[in-house]
Amino acid sequence: PQVPSMMNITEEKAGKIHLPREIFWSLSRQIVRVVVTVLNIQQLGMFKEVNQTGQVLDNTVVGIIVGETSISGLQNPVQVTFTHRKLPQGVTPQCVFWDASKGQAGGWSSSGCVTQPVDKGTVCSCDHLTFFALLLNPALDGSTAQALMAVATAGCGVAVVFSIFTIAFCIFIRCRFRFEETLRINLGLHMNLVSSLLLLNLVFLLNSGLSGGTQPGTCKVLGGLTHYCLLCCFTWMALEGCQLYLLFVKVLGTYIHHYLAKLCLLGWGFPVLVVGVAGVIGSYGEYSIQTTDHQVIAHLCWITSKHVLVHYITNCSYFGLIFLFNTAVFGVVTQKSCSLQRTSAVQGDYKPWKVTLVAAGLFSLLGATWALAFLSYGTSSAPVLYLFTILNSLQGIFIFIWLVVLYYPKTKETTGSLSHIIRHDNTNPVSQ
Repeated sequence: PQVPSMMNITEEKAGKIHLPREIFWSLSRQIVRVVVTVLNIQQLGMFKEVNQTGQVLDNTVVGIIVGETSISGLQNPVQVTFTHRKLPQGVTPQCVFWDASKGQAGGWSSSGCVTQPVDKGTVCSCDHLTFFALLLNPALDGSTAQALMAVATAGCGVAVVFSIFTIAFCIFIRCRFRFEETLRINLGLHMNLVSSLLLLNLVFLLNSGLSGGTQPGTCKVLGGLTHYCLLCCFTWMALEGCQLYLLFVKVLGTYIHHYLAKLCLLGWGFPVLVVGVAGVIGSYGEYSIQTTDHQVIAHLCWITSKHVLVHYITNCSYFGLIFLFNTAVFGVVTQKSCSLQRTSAVQGDYKPWKVTLVAAGLFSLLGATWALAFLSYGTSSAPVLYLFTILNSLQGIFIFIWLVVLYYPKTKETTGSLSHIIRHDNTNPVSQ
């Protein structure tokens, strides 16, 4: 049969399909069937990727089959035009196909496909035939992404400075003044948390500055180190919450030998196990941050996109559990603090600013600002990312001011809002 120069099939949702004549050259002596299938995956419940962040346009998947053999490696690509209206701001289209070999249940891949926006649609040019879709991923425009990187870099610099100030202040007051054992343990916890924040900010600055020109082996090490510092921050936030739970909820009066040393072993040791397992399966490498027009604005050594499940389990899920626990503890502590302040108000010793400061300090101490990362999806991602970046950059400043105001002794009495609450709430002081 005569080889067609091109083949156009128009369908309401799929748009237009262009098949190059290269496909039919090897089939010129055969009668072949060309099958185009348009599926609504929402109704069928198919093509569901684990932890998928993007959304398939109109829930439409287009499958193209020519003959009975698999066709790939085309010099002239197959073109599938997806017609659609103007996409929402903060969303970028990506041409993908269903790769059954990806993961355990399959997933979307863009290998061999090029995305080209056109008037009233998007053209997907791919070098093979399979099931295609247009994936709408949350993304940022170039100027916003560059601004966020600048804010993050400047914020890390500020956080490093104030983290050093905080560590020096904790060491000074622990050596200069005599505190009860509970407060000394609290100060030790705060110092370890701030130390983990200091390391995380230093590694991020090193990562963003060197990762673009590093060797693959060095990038894997740097990616693992960055992941380790992040997990240390999350773990110490969890230990801060556990300490508050013991002080205000459980009210244990038992002595734990080398209590702070055991916390340090857990806070700095547990992330080593997680990073070690992730490193064995090859999770670390170069990770690119792209804009809506697919321009790479930054290279980071981090968890690669092939192992995104590691990120969701070790970072998102881990912090999610910590956040839920710390939020419950924060609610109990704030309620008790306000109750005691109302009692003090009757005695003429009520200070509203101190209640606010206690709440703001605990809010930062327990890492609640990190929860904004869960909201950084969709069209509202840019404002939330700005807020997330700024607040986490200021976390070190919040903790520094909180410690200076509440823990620095100004009278002969032992001061600090936490000790004030413990003294008035517990008949038997906690000794650990």
